[in-house]
Parts: sequence; C-alpha cells; structure tokens
Amino acid sequence: MDIVRARERIGALKHLPGALLPMLHALQEEFGYIDDAAIPLLAETLNISRAEVHGVISFYHDFRRTPPGRHVLHICRAESCQAMGCNSLIAHVENSLRVKLGDTTADGSFTVKPVYCLGNCALSPAIMLDGQPYGRVSAGVADALIENARRQA
Repeated sequence: MDIVRARERIGALKHLPGALLPMLHALQEEFGYIDDAAIPLLAETLNISRAEVHGVISFYHDFRRTPPGRHVLHICRAESCQAMGCNSLIAHVENSLRVKLGDTTADGSFTVKPVYCLGNCALSPAIMLDGQPYGRVSAGVADALIENARRQA
C-alpha cells in the first residue's frame, strides 16, 4: 500500500459525517483491499481507536484484508440457490480450483467468496464472476467460465 496515496484518499473524505465507511470503500477501491497499515491512519484521522476501525472492517464482509485474486468469483448461498444445488456447485468449484470458499488460490488467480443473494433467484444457482452475474450455473458452466477467465488474464 502506498501510504501517501492512502493519506490522500482518507484526507479527501474526513469532512464527511460517518466518514469511516466512505474511507474504507475508497481504500479498497484504490488498493483492492484494506491493508493493516491503513488502520492506524484511519484511527488517527478520525480520532477513534484502532479496535473501532478493525471492528467496522470485520463487521462488513465486503471489506477484504488481503489482496484479492485477479478474478473474483462470488457464489450465492441464499435459500433459492441452496434449494437449486449451490452446495454441490461450491464443492465442485473448491475441488476444481483447490481453494476453500472465502480464500484465494495459491497462484493468486481466483478469489472465491460466498454471497447471500445476487438478486438472480429465478435463475438459481447464481454466481458473479468479475462483476458479471450468471444464472442456472452447473458444474460445467462454472468450469467454462473459469477457463474463459483464465484465458483472458
């Protein structure tokens, strides 16, 4: 993380009421994750404890504490997707990529994350790969999407 850029992003938002969340979003947008080095900067700027900053980061599951993979695959775990087989899809993806849900592959190519509704319930099970939603995803469709993403990298 570039401390100078982090300070600039934080400083530009310190005037906002409830500035911590916009600051965290800005840092994640800039760097792809919230680096541990940002926590004291945020705490100092907002005159709050490091524990408070950490508490907010850990409460919101969208904030990442480590760099994401080059591709981010969200797999929906909401009720409709569970009813339509997302657990077997998750097991297939974990086995195929040799990664557990919530982690990043050893080569840094994919981060696989759970999500609790993509709003695509009529097309369950649903995933989102690099911001693009897909529905009625079978193991074969997941494999094809993953392979296509690999070719684009």
